[in-house]
Amino acid sequence: MPIEPDTKDWTWVLERRCEECGTDAAVHSPVTVPDVLREATVRWQQVLARSEVATRPDDATWSPLEYAAHVRDVCAVFVERLNLMLTEDHATFADWDQDAAAVDGVYRDQDPQQVATELTAAAATAAQAFGRVPREQWERSGLRSDGSPFTVRTLSQYFCHDVLHHLHDVGG
Repeated sequence: MPIEPDTKDWTWVLERRCEECGTDAAVHSPVTVPDVLREATVRWQQVLARSEVATRPDDATWSPLEYAAHVRDVCAVFVERLNLMLTEDHATFADWDQDAAAVDGVYRDQDPQQVATELTAAAATAAQAFGRVPREQWERSGLRSDGSPFTVRTLSQYFCHDVLHHLHDVGG
């Protein structure tokens, strides 16, 4: 059974603590991304080592494996968006359909060890990309395809929330 697409606008996490996962995105910045990702990667490795990692808790929810593959791909999407913001004035991000990516990438059938390796590499790339942004560039701006505005700072906050929220989703 296909998963219902998540159509919520999560940008509100930039304004207040997420009651669901407890993440306060406002405490993050490009400089905190590397530590968040290093810690999260260790936790994702533990999740991906579970014997039931590919089992969905119900028909409407991704398995931990699917969430991990999503987070792996989120890392690449956010690096791409960050690079656009740093190289283009008034950057606009192309739409990324996470649900189509899950179906097209057959997240459900991927090898957990391979996803663990790829997630680690993608997180390391993202950590390096965010970690090297000079403070004077944190307010560079960009727009998501739906018109939501971001700065490099708020993009890093949104990214940290996404990674940590999905760990919460899978009990990691």
